[in-house]
Amino acid sequence: MNVSDLVNDLGLVIYSGKKGLERAIKGGYASDLLSDVMGNAREGQVWITLQTHKNVAAIASLKDLAAVILVKGNQPDEDTASHSDEEEVPILGTELNAFEITGKVYEKLKAHEIVQS
Repeated sequence: MNVSDLVNDLGLVIYSGKKGLERAIKGGYASDLLSDVMGNAREGQVWITLQTHKNVAAIASLKDLAAVILVKGNQPDEDTASHSDEEEVPILGTELNAFEITGKVYEKLKAHEIVQS
């Protein structure tokens, strides 16, 4: 399963990083604490957060995450979107809250036998 599959299946908005839509997804991670993501997220995971500032794109790039999903209708700051485009890491969005979208992402990944523990 790649990022574009998740976008289509869940009706996510693509804000930036469109060149990275074919990235393979290896799991998911949900956290709003940047240090937690830095220490625990794994390469290829989709990160679910409400954070929108430039450090989100920087951490996603550094950790080689598949994509970032912003919750509750949040949109990336302009510099965040720009950095995402440069690094080809998609930043996506949903109106759902973190609990709801995390469950939906989990079910999609589970159906494709991609869930990491």
